[in-house]
Amino acid sequence: MNKKGKSMPAFCEDGFSAAELDPASTPEEIEARSFAIIDDEVPEPRPFSGGLWQVARRCIHTVGDIGILSDLRLDEKGLVRGVEALLMGCTVFTDTRMAADGMPLRRMRPLGVTVTAIMSLPGLEEKARAMGTTRSRAGMAALEGMLAGQIVVIGNAPTALLALLDALGRGCPPPALIVGMPVGFVNAAQSKALLHGGPWPHFTVLGRRGGSALAAACVNALAEIALERKKNGLAWPQGEGR
Repeated sequence: MNKKGKSMPAFCEDGFSAAELDPASTPEEIEARSFAIIDDEVPEPRPFSGGLWQVARRCIHTVGDIGILSDLRLDEKGLVRGVEALLMGCTVFTDTRMAADGMPLRRMRPLGVTVTAIMSLPGLEEKARAMGTTRSRAGMAALEGMLAGQIVVIGNAPTALLALLDALGRGCPPPALIVGMPVGFVNAAQSKALLHGGPWPHFTVLGRRGGSALAAACVNALAEIALERKKNGLAWPQGEGR
């Protein structure tokens, strides 16, 4: 029976029966069960381990597709630098409000982390019009002197990632971590390939796939690691990610 008292169909179009429904029902149970399923379906040896597997697993969970694993490029130095930045109460700059909204306060607030969407910067539309470019690229240009030691999350706009890479090429102090996962058909794959070929700590996914939710998932995974380490006073294992 469903919540309205009506009988559930014995089978759906995909061939599943009501008897096959997973009993997990709370958000915590569903997440834990999802992670357990992913662990079972990606047996060891896995392409990532430790903290990087926690990031990869949350990415898989976000898109519901284990196939994305082969395209993920997760840098160990990015893992360490990202967690360290979060523990120091950094600012996470995002290219969209959607990415910012994907990082809940329950994870960020205990770490003293601020999440700022580039789109919320004042005067951005006028600046973009004057530059003849997108708001994302104009916003990234406005932040060039503020990125050192912070985390930059780009899940939508290849132009924002290209602007960041241009700034870094000119000697702009780099962020602690770049999560570069813009999605789409125009310069998304190219911008991510350029990021992956560079020396800066980063997480990315090759090809056209990506998105704000996927990029936010990476920071959520890092925040969970940071919160656990803060709670237990844990140090990084010697040599990890350095």
